[in-house]
Amino acid sequence: MRHDLELDIQSQPTDSSCGPTCLAAVYQYWQDPVDLSQLIVEVGQLGSGGTLAVQLACHGLGRGYEAVINTYNLQLFDPTWFGPRGASDATVLADKLTQQLQQKRGRSDIDQHRLQVSTECYLRFLALGGQLQMRPLDEQLIVQSLTQGIPLLCGLSATYLYQECRERSHAVDNQGLSSTRDDVAGDPAGHFVVLHGYDRHSGHVFIADPLHPNPIAPTNKYAAPLSQVAASIHLGIVTYDANLLSLTPPPEQRDSFAGTGLS
Repeated sequence: MRHDLELDIQSQPTDSSCGPTCLAAVYQYWQDPVDLSQLIVEVGQLGSGGTLAVQLACHGLGRGYEAVINTYNLQLFDPTWFGPRGASDATVLADKLTQQLQQKRGRSDIDQHRLQVSTECYLRFLALGGQLQMRPLDEQLIVQSLTQGIPLLCGLSATYLYQECRERSHAVDNQGLSSTRDDVAGDPAGHFVVLHGYDRHSGHVFIADPLHPNPIAPTNKYAAPLSQVAASIHLGIVTYDANLLSLTPPPEQRDSFAGTGLS
């Protein structure tokens, strides 16, 4: 069985704009085009560059979409905050996140900026009606979404997905780059891609990648083993990623958007 949504993606204009570029691709899939440069400004970015999936989700919620995040980020969420099937209660989560921020504030072993921003964004996400889950990352989760015609925007470890050197951050150079490959002094790098298909026979996931060129393929679209993609998503925990985001128009509008379907 093969599922393949007809989704196109632009190339990201800078090395830190992969998130908004993926978001633009999802909006375009739902026949709701948005200017990418405008989207980059509206979504914003962290002080260290880049964005969080929850920031993309909040933008979608503000645009009238329904948003569901499946998280595997144990730096921010405790598994006991979720039910046996990965479901959660928004009120409980908001309370736990607030308590956590108070308890961990000031600890030198924690990225305080990411903790603060992530917590604030997730509290906003929950207040806007976003759903947060911690379901097992497996074939069933991906196929269930794709068979419903819903692409999955995911935050993962680019370092593991590409099997590339870690990266050392620096000020933006004259080529617009803010990092250099460095296998010794570098750190793991996060990235966003969109999962738009799956081939059960081969066990490969179809990926729309805003990085072009990229280390895997000469185009923005390619296939990679589910095992490698799943590991990359889980390892995204290092950069506060490790999640899957689905955005869908409201049910009453979804028929009019129609998407571009399965091929």
